[in-house]
Amino acid sequence: MITLGFVYVLAGLTFAAFAALGLLDRSNPKRFGNAAFWGLLALSMLGGDHLGDFGNGLLVLALVAIAGTGQIGRTPGGDVAADVQASRAAQHGPFLLLVALIIPAAALAGTFLFKWIPGLADPKQATLISLALGVLIALAVGMARLKPPALLPLQQGRRLLDAVGWAAILPQMLASLGAVFALAGVGEVVGDLIGTAIPQGSLFGAVLAFGLGMALFTMVMGNAFAAFPVMLAAVGMPLLIKQYGGDPAVVAAIGMLAGFCGTLMTPMAANFNLVPAALLELKNPYGVIKAQIGTAVPLLAVNIVFIWLFAF
Repeated sequence: MITLGFVYVLAGLTFAAFAALGLLDRSNPKRFGNAAFWGLLALSMLGGDHLGDFGNGLLVLALVAIAGTGQIGRTPGGDVAADVQASRAAQHGPFLLLVALIIPAAALAGTFLFKWIPGLADPKQATLISLALGVLIALAVGMARLKPPALLPLQQGRRLLDAVGWAAILPQMLASLGAVFALAGVGEVVGDLIGTAIPQGSLFGAVLAFGLGMALFTMVMGNAFAAFPVMLAAVGMPLLIKQYGGDPAVVAAIGMLAGFCGTLMTPMAANFNLVPAALLELKNPYGVIKAQIGTAVPLLAVNIVFIWLFAF
């Protein structure tokens, strides 16, 4: 049976290859930092179970130290010339789109297929396993048709990750932080603080606190999934659901949408807001956020009203 371990091994080997290729790139003055960062990430993927909680904690601190001291950087040069890109896009554009579509198509098909054929893959992790298989299938199709040098996909993947840097793993870090906060009882502490600000018996006040709290905590933590357990424990469960009898499905679903509004307004959501700016080489690294605020604020207000109207 294919399990989630397959995905970890695949990711670990990929990061290990990035580390090795980065170390061999003598043109990059930060090659040792890049190699150490991606190498440690590969170690966490391949041997995290054997390191234990303390060992993984030290590994995370090492990653933070490498990134925090500016030891990660992009290799100078190596970009494909604009005219070459244009000619290749004109020649292979439709095929490249097809290759890209293989990944979500495989993820969707595998999610259903693995549930219909028991014993082939872990049904609880069918989507992630299918996504990994989709990447391998897309890579094989692209290599067969375009016939690039064998290491080109890994070299370009390494260059992309070196350009993105620490922001590439920020979502995973922040999601883990949300779980730690929930286990540490941060939600109860936040609930006590918010409870003093909500007028007694005010349903809308509780809804407003929940919606704004989801957005603000998401802005701080960069991930609505990290903010959700904190705000659900603080306001959602004790007030909206238990005290006022709100529909849990509506509170949870629209509450997450309120959190996503915060995602649009924070640099902490680096994969959404900083990475695109870096890849597009925008003059303002926060240009994506500035363009999204005008949508995020009214959308947050609508979500708060929707919780109030449809959950009770």
